[in-house]
Amino acid sequence: MSVKQISVFLENKAGRLADVTKVLGSNNIDINAISIADTTHFGILRLIVSNPDMAEKILREAGFTVTTTPVLAIAIEDTAGSLSVALDALNSKQIGVDYIYAFVGKTQSKALVIFRVEDIPAATTVLTQAGITVLKDEEVYSL
Repeated sequence: MSVKQISVFLENKAGRLADVTKVLGSNNIDINAISIADTTHFGILRLIVSNPDMAEKILREAGFTVTTTPVLAIAIEDTAGSLSVALDALNSKQIGVDYIYAFVGKTQSKALVIFRVEDIPAATTVLTQAGITVLKDEEVYSL
């Protein structure tokens, strides 16, 4: 039940983020979730998009360094403490979380969160058993 995350390595210079979004937008690829981590010299832009295979292809053709990574997308109640339920469930089975970030919007009054974890199948099982909705890739790409 993983979702493809697009990671783009960017020089930390003015206009590079705009270049990525321009390439995606001109190809009708919608950004559903976005995160960027930077250092002095470069950044890693992480994206969940409407068409990850096409995004990877066109970004490579535009000269960007791109990778894809399987991640989990979950839907949790948009209330205080809901995220801790998911994290506690993973922690109870010693499933580490490398990073998380939230979606740009919500669906059906749920908060949507992306998880990069060590073991996606185990995490999917643990979260599902804890009553947390793990979203299918087609559900995420169509948001």
